[in-house]
Amino acid sequence: MAKHPSPLGGGARSEAAQGSHTASSARIASHLRRAILQGEYAYGERLPPERELSAEFRCARGTVRAALNRLSVLDYIERRVGSGTYVRYRGHAGQEDVAILTSPLELIDVRMAIEPPMVRLAVLHANAQDLERMAESLAQVEAGAHDARAFSRGDESFHLSIAASTHNPLLMSLYRQLNDVRAHAQWAARRDTILSPERMAQYNAQHRELYLRIASRDVDGAVGVITDHLGKARSDLMGV
Repeated sequence: MAKHPSPLGGGARSEAAQGSHTASSARIASHLRRAILQGEYAYGERLPPERELSAEFRCARGTVRAALNRLSVLDYIERRVGSGTYVRYRGHAGQEDVAILTSPLELIDVRMAIEPPMVRLAVLHANAQDLERMAESLAQVEAGAHDARAFSRGDESFHLSIAASTHNPLLMSLYRQLNDVRAHAQWAARRDTILSPERMAQYNAQHRELYLRIASRDVDGAVGVITDHLGKARSDLMGV
């Protein structure tokens, strides 16, 4: 298996270095997830130990542990007592072809089919730890409101945290594949066109309202917010 001089390759590592002195667990999880998706860590490969990741991200080991716990819940990694942390993510057959063939409107249509029921399940099943992770992801997407790339990373993390809150492994796997399509390189140019500061602010207002509805166990309200949120995204896509 390939050896890695740092827990993140090239661009991902430089992004970490440019971040705040103390990285949050959500941000660390996001960077490691992208490194796994980009193949910097292969299936079955061992990640660096917590002490090395802690030094790399200049944070406490507890913060790294929380990030790894997040990735474990999402089934990207497996933590083996006395052995270490190993990649469980195998990738999806034909994923690259699917990403290339899927249009932005087709992606939104799939999200509109999946996310309202997903949000309903999240309201019913989210526990206190899930809500804490969701709040961290919300803070991440709100902090990225002036940069389209940072906003996109935070947006993926926030919606994925909702999927994780359903505690449904199949739904989580389906949503990871959807996020993988969203992360494909072909979306970068369109992302920068659509994500104006005004639109990012509007999306984040909806993100916060969605979080508050989920946290207050308002099923109908949360489903209404995500439906409006995706409807706006679809409308914005059609207007470009």
